[in-house]
Amino acid sequence: MTDATGVPRRLFYGWWVVAGAFAVTFVGFGSAYTFGAFAESLQRDFSASRGSTSVVFSLAGFLYFALGCVSGPLADRWGSRRLALTGMLLTGAGLVAASFARSLAEVYLAYGLGVGLGVGCAYVPAVGAVQRWFSRRRGLASGLAVSGIGVGTLVMPALAALLIAQLGWRGAYAVLGVLVMVVGAGMALLIENDPHDRGLFPDGDPAGPADPAQRAAGMSVREALGSRQFAVLYGACLLCSLGVFVPFVHLVPSAMDHGVAPSSAVLLLGVIGIGSTAGRFFLGGLMDRMGRGRALAAMFIGMALSLAIWAMATGWWLLAIFAFVYGVFYGGWVAVLPAVVMDRFGGRHVSGIIGALYTSVAFGTLIGPSAAGFAFDISRSYTVSILASVVANLLAAAIVLAMPPRGALRSA
Repeated sequence: MTDATGVPRRLFYGWWVVAGAFAVTFVGFGSAYTFGAFAESLQRDFSASRGSTSVVFSLAGFLYFALGCVSGPLADRWGSRRLALTGMLLTGAGLVAASFARSLAEVYLAYGLGVGLGVGCAYVPAVGAVQRWFSRRRGLASGLAVSGIGVGTLVMPALAALLIAQLGWRGAYAVLGVLVMVVGAGMALLIENDPHDRGLFPDGDPAGPADPAQRAAGMSVREALGSRQFAVLYGACLLCSLGVFVPFVHLVPSAMDHGVAPSSAVLLLGVIGIGSTAGRFFLGGLMDRMGRGRALAAMFIGMALSLAIWAMATGWWLLAIFAFVYGVFYGGWVAVLPAVVMDRFGGRHVSGIIGALYTSVAFGTLIGPSAAGFAFDISRSYTVSILASVVANLLAAAIVLAMPPRGALRSA
């Protein structure tokens, strides 16, 4: 590519930041979402119920979303690269430690704390950094960055199943841990906080001398938390997240309950990954055109409708259709949410605001998958849990559609 004078243009560094964030989400969330592949082995070896085993994932999920309210402000102050690098090292160490667990309680400590704290340190800083590097193409860039979650969900569970078959679940956790530390930590070095630090401007656009006020545009974390718009987003995300991660924990066991072979059941997580990747890649640009607030509501509605398919599915193909459609809208939700935060509250403290918002997802993740597991232990069915998730997503969509307009930043 050349500029108007014929001089070759360098690739805008913002895309390297996107690549770093992609890698962090790929190995971080990809490792976390392998849990469905390990669930049967953990349940068998530790003589545990489905509910108590699913607490492992819920604990990790709670931590990696709740920690965003700490890692986000720290990234705004210290830089996203340090937090992302630390997070990847913690995630890898947690997976390796899980391979030595002698009880389910030790898996809680190793996997739950290691992966939970690690992803929590890395995710919000990495995604928050991307928001500052783009304006017109923020939806696209955010979608590409978090598409690492979708690709990781496609690749990592299948890799985990292969490793479990060859090395057992302990060896599989050890290999995954080393992979995270090498790939995730290495790519985290590409992440930088702000284009102005390199004398650049969002989207790589040419501009005049850097305006200090431009860098500080936006609300403080305290101002954002006191706004009506934040309260609306928080409530919607809390409702959605009560059910959003239930498939990642329970889809594989649910498929096996319907007679699907374990090797085929694990592939369903990969199908979610395919759909999620498609949603993040192809919906990002569409969201920029249709309006990111309306797009967020559409993602909630799409997840609700797809979950209704799961409630009726018994065979592999119908489960696969659910997994793909659900993945598309789940991926779109993850992609659009940080961009909505940037749109509504500005970039001055975007990582801190995203982190505060993600505590809603933390509480939902802590409750939802484990509650679905214990409900199954009682009723031997996932129907009630799935239908509750449908209703929660529809309520979340209604709340977002009633959100105050962008300029209405009054206190709640």
